[in-house]
Amino acid sequence: MNLKETALEVIYAIIPVTILVIVLQLTIVKMPSEVFANFIAGTIMIIVGFFLFLTGVRISLLPIGEYIGSALVKKGRLWIVLFFGFILGFVVTIAEPSVQILSIQVDSVTGDSITRNLLVIAVSLGVAIFLALALLRIVLNIPLVYMLIGGYSLVFILSMFSSPEFLAVSFDAGGVTTGPMTVPFILAFGVGVTSMFGNRKSEDNSFGLVALASIGPILAILILGVYY
Repeated sequence: MNLKETALEVIYAIIPVTILVIVLQLTIVKMPSEVFANFIAGTIMIIVGFFLFLTGVRISLLPIGEYIGSALVKKGRLWIVLFFGFILGFVVTIAEPSVQILSIQVDSVTGDSITRNLLVIAVSLGVAIFLALALLRIVLNIPLVYMLIGGYSLVFILSMFSSPEFLAVSFDAGGVTTGPMTVPFILAFGVGVTSMFGNRKSEDNSFGLVALASIGPILAILILGVYY
């Protein structure tokens, strides 16, 4: 693994935002010096943290996800692939930092009407169910467009019966599941599963896992909205 390349990726991602904030501080915003100093210190921590995180992802998360996916297919039982796909999707989503941040924000804004644990569990179940469906699609060779149309058709139907507050949160929930923890593992897991089929069509089917998995949280939160 190229550590220099990883470091440059992190710098290119963080530095533009940092420069913009510095320019605003010098021209328009004029935030207190203590707040600005905290921002600079936090930016340094983010750069170091992202570098370590991406290094860890490439060393461990990507290889292990691909290995698990291929090992499960070798067992030759569809239910094993789907079951462990469900479990892994649930666990990885709980560990996703952006899901935790969303749950904190929603909890504070709604005054505990939507608790942190409720939102995290609902989002994680949504990802887990649709990841299992996405794996089933790969095995059965179902065109991606059919499942996308079906999934978003359900989203639009449920949106007519759910409250506006839940509608907004649901689409945010779909977005936060495409974070740095969930996406690498899901993609690697899908590559591992499709690699065992050994044909070009199966390799093409490895794409779209994240798109399908992000539908699950939207539906889960909308169902909560209908219930409430």
